[in-house]
Amino acid sequence: MRTWRVGTFSMGASLLLLGIFLLMSQIFGLKLTHVMMSWWPVILVVLGIEILVFLFLSRQEKPFLKYDFLSIFFVGVLGTVGIGFAILSSTGILEKMDDVLQREERTLDLPAFEHKINNEVKRVVVHTGRYPLTVEGTTGKDVSMFGTYRALTGKNEKLISKTDDYVSVQAKGDTIYVSVKDLPRESVGPFDRYATMSATILIPNDVKLEVIGNDYPITVKPRTLMSDWAVDNAASISVHIQNSSDVLVTATDVQEIQGAHGKWNMTNEQKSDAEIEEPVIKHATFQTGKGSHQLQLMNSYQVSLNTID
Repeated sequence: MRTWRVGTFSMGASLLLLGIFLLMSQIFGLKLTHVMMSWWPVILVVLGIEILVFLFLSRQEKPFLKYDFLSIFFVGVLGTVGIGFAILSSTGILEKMDDVLQREERTLDLPAFEHKINNEVKRVVVHTGRYPLTVEGTTGKDVSMFGTYRALTGKNEKLISKTDDYVSVQAKGDTIYVSVKDLPRESVGPFDRYATMSATILIPNDVKLEVIGNDYPITVKPRTLMSDWAVDNAASISVHIQNSSDVLVTATDVQEIQGAHGKWNMTNEQKSDAEIEEPVIKHATFQTGKGSHQLQLMNSYQVSLNTID
């Protein structure tokens, strides 16, 4: 007659149920982490039932439990793994790892931003943040912004769901301050995630504008400029200006100017070798029409000018 050792049935039942859970997860598309977290308590239930059945069927007055230690060890390992999944889930690490594994590099649209301005507004100041920006003139009476951003995201995840997530606006007197915010980013071990943004901001061409570039490239398309604009501290500035415009373009403290060769009036300043080896263009001007309105470009490494009909 065979001796019933507690743990043998539990090990077999645990493997059977684990296989069923994994099969169902494949059929119904359940996450493996959720399966492991919900499956491990079944081991304790099966082991407890086995002990109760043994005691109930034993005909001894004082039954003595005999354990299959190898089976108990194996069942314990499975249970420990399940408990480990549950502990990690409670700390949020498991969900974070699952999110990282499901991430894909995607390009998504920015929520369109629009801010109406009244006749009292005379000036707009734009801080571009850490991303390249295209500034374009418009005949409308509002400041608007649109574009795309690229990031590693989950299938149903969006880094930006509303305009406040990437741009802020404050009105002070006759000036509106527009600041482009940094996109959410993570930099902790395997959870590193960075995002880039490509955006265009539309500015009424009859309002004064100051753009602070924060050492990032800026593209300026003023169209028919009817006020004074200024761009400061950009890594590079690309200007697209119409030949029919009435604009005086002034470049100050830049190292390189491209485009419209022979039409720039330049003054170079040679700095000492200890400061910089290349000469700095202290002052340069380019004019279309009478130059009634000014476009000032300051403190940039490179200025590129393109004229269009």
